[in-house]
Amino acid sequence: MNWTRRIGTRLNLRNLDILLAVVELGSMGKAAKHLAVSQPVVSRAIAELERALGVRLLDRTPQGVEPTVYGRTVLNRGLAAFDELRGSVKDISFLLNPTEGELRIGSTQSIAGGLLPAVLDRLSSERPRLSFQVKMGDAAMLHYRDLHERNVDLLFGRVVKSEEDDVNVEVLFEDRLFIVAGKNNPWTRRRRITLKDLVHEPWTIPPVDSYAGALVVDAFKASGLAPPQVTVAGYGIQLQNALLATGRFLTAFSGSYLRFNGKRLGLRALPVELPNAPRPIGIVTLKNRTPSPLAVVFADCARKVSRPLAAISTVRKRQSCCG
Repeated sequence: MNWTRRIGTRLNLRNLDILLAVVELGSMGKAAKHLAVSQPVVSRAIAELERALGVRLLDRTPQGVEPTVYGRTVLNRGLAAFDELRGSVKDISFLLNPTEGELRIGSTQSIAGGLLPAVLDRLSSERPRLSFQVKMGDAAMLHYRDLHERNVDLLFGRVVKSEEDDVNVEVLFEDRLFIVAGKNNPWTRRRRITLKDLVHEPWTIPPVDSYAGALVVDAFKASGLAPPQVTVAGYGIQLQNALLATGRFLTAFSGSYLRFNGKRLGLRALPVELPNAPRPIGIVTLKNRTPSPLAVVFADCARKVSRPLAAISTVRKRQSCCG
């Protein structure tokens, strides 16, 4: 079976578009109305696809139609193909006018609360007509699924070593964790503090089964201590900042978040040594997909904004090696 010839001569984007509409709307009649064509046109397009591929793509049910396993496979690949075509149109538009364009970014709360706004502020001030969509993800690891499904153009935040060979990971710097208090908290006036001193203080952290909450718990366990009793557990940096402002609560924030928000919000890093290893922060893109011109511009700006943080992490590594 000459698949290359079959794809080149018998498959076309119009038929794929019709198949997508039929599956999304659940019936050929609704798809025909949505696409402003007759139902025979829709039926003929599906039949042509099935003849070209030699498999049945749709099953009829009392509720309408649904894709077979073959149809679902075609849809998954078809969505990627349409995304690439949309991306090429956006790329050409950006190349024709580099002052305009849209970039979809996946990130985490900590990075989206500090480093990412600094990058976006710099980019938007240089090119005011650019626009950005930010999708928040779990801090445990950026959602590679969003990248694979083309929901985002790139991921920006904490990265982990991936066994997947279809992604590019560029580490920009190593981000450390700090115990943080509001400027009016009595602990900010102490020069020497151990984790043991803070066990019975009121804490506000994300739930302990989340990545951020587990970091605090692991720090205490690694120091041979029972985890602190969390007074307020909940997601949201705004919640933590509001409680820190009372001068009573403690929490844990990344160094990058403190750099961009510490002075503005009156946050203080306490002099506590934590056993947690620094976390790599970087950019993740698909290896088999050429980054858009705007993604390249974003990455270059992110490197520049992150440079002071990278320098700090390098100094700390040298100090650690030298004892």
